[in-house]
Amino acid sequence: MKKLFAAIAAFGLAATMAFAQDYNEAVDAFNAGAQALESNKTEALAYFRSALEKAQAIEGEEAAELVIKCKEAIPGVLMSIAKEQINEGNYDAALTTLAETKTVATEYEIAAVAEEAASLVPNVYMRKGSSLLKAKDFAGAAVALEEVTKLTPEDGTAFLLLGQARLQNGESAAAIEALEKANEMGEAQAAKLLSNTYLKQGQALLKGGKAADAIAALEKSNSYVESANAYKLIASAYTKSGKSASAIEAYKKYLEINPGAKDADDIIFTIAATAQKAGDKATAKEYYQKLAGSAKYAAQAEAQLKVLK
Repeated sequence: MKKLFAAIAAFGLAATMAFAQDYNEAVDAFNAGAQALESNKTEALAYFRSALEKAQAIEGEEAAELVIKCKEAIPGVLMSIAKEQINEGNYDAALTTLAETKTVATEYEIAAVAEEAASLVPNVYMRKGSSLLKAKDFAGAAVALEEVTKLTPEDGTAFLLLGQARLQNGESAAAIEALEKANEMGEAQAAKLLSNTYLKQGQALLKGGKAADAIAALEKSNSYVESANAYKLIASAYTKSGKSASAIEAYKKYLEINPGAKDADDIIFTIAATAQKAGDKATAKEYYQKLAGSAKYAAQAEAQLKVLK
């Protein structure tokens, strides 16, 4: 019996010594992680995780306290690594790390870190999209920026940049959709881009002989930002459609917006000649008279005024 008690005592002593050794190893790993934080956060993370694994395998109050400390440290280290990756422009790695940070912080019930990780994701996608846009990787930029619009649908700048990326990538319909949302959110540049996009559509339609469709696109362009070029093209489309009065009004708007245009005399003469042909003598006289000092059209204008008299 004495031998049995001796054996039990020896086993208990050995177990106590093993516990102490394992606990000390866990503490050493934790302390090594704390020391590594300043120089190598990836190494620090490995130490904290090792300490956690060791502590979780040990029973007792001290080990339980060490587990808590490890769980408090790990999400913060992950967050710090993610921020370094963001600052270095390593956006894909940062997104992966942020996802891991959120998962771990949620599991360890560190709510503040989980919330911060989630809040940084749209910012990382925005940085990635802007960087790719600058690098002229328009398809890649559009993919990243679309993620921003999904995560933060109230971000007008994201829709604006998404529209720009899609325009550059030849996706006109999708670009217009994004730019219209940006415009609704007060992004002034969106209106300019929409106006220019519809202006180009109008030019192409007019060149393709689709005057009515061209007019619709050009009027849409002017609904965002009025431009002299749009009115000039509208006038040309109306002329081709045989609608002289509408053409004249469009030419007048062209001159109103751009009175110092290099081709102002050409437009004035066109208005006068179009009005004369349509039987609108009053408008014809008014605009021929405006050419009295024109080096190019003075003589023709004077001759036509005599005809009109």
